[in-house]
Amino acid sequence: MAKQTKNQQVRAKLDGEKLYTVDEALATLREHKAKFDETVEVAMNLGVDPRHADQMVRGMVSLPSGTGKDVRVAVFAKGDNAEKALAAGADKVGAEDLMEDMQNGNLDYDRVIATPDMMGVVGRLGKVLGPKGLMPNPKLGTVTPNVEQAVKDAKGGQVEFRVEKQGIIHSGIGKLSFKDEDLKTNFKALTDAIVKAKPAGAKGKYVRKVTLTSSMGPGLKVDLGEVEGA
Repeated sequence: MAKQTKNQQVRAKLDGEKLYTVDEALATLREHKAKFDETVEVAMNLGVDPRHADQMVRGMVSLPSGTGKDVRVAVFAKGDNAEKALAAGADKVGAEDLMEDMQNGNLDYDRVIATPDMMGVVGRLGKVLGPKGLMPNPKLGTVTPNVEQAVKDAKGGQVEFRVEKQGIIHSGIGKLSFKDEDLKTNFKALTDAIVKAKPAGAKGKYVRKVTLTSSMGPGLKVDLGEVEGA
């Protein structure tokens, strides 16, 4: 019989059916933390089938306590907008030159933003940016004339959420080194945004299960009473 790893032994001792408050879940994750600063993640199982357009759940939310992650941002802009984007902290700003750079495989970015007049250039990158979820989108605020604010939002803790094929949304809400209060504030901001994004086509119970975990930690079921509107 194969010997269990320390992590597997920890998980085996936990009650897989227990429903935790957010406080209890965070305390349990801290008890079993790894030797590095893990990301705390939320998984929400929703009663939707994203194969149907009227059941897609997608949006942006600003996490009040930030993400603890250095977000790399590329911006397609020219002239004054390019200067504003750089001043706001964008990691790379350009036009045709940035397009060529991305076509050559340089895609080490977490967010791509564009001004409306640059979409003719950005459109040529659909097959490159689309599969990575990086294609600028007006509905998400990543195609905007106000690139300065968009860059500040991206750098300041704004995250995108999008339901996967199985009806699940995964998102990080900070680092395990964050204070409990900061993680709880981020948890509430994310879950509130997802509840408000309930699509018209959703039938039956919308929020079916919520789990809190860390990069190396166990998945802990959260009592749905902790999610407002669930």
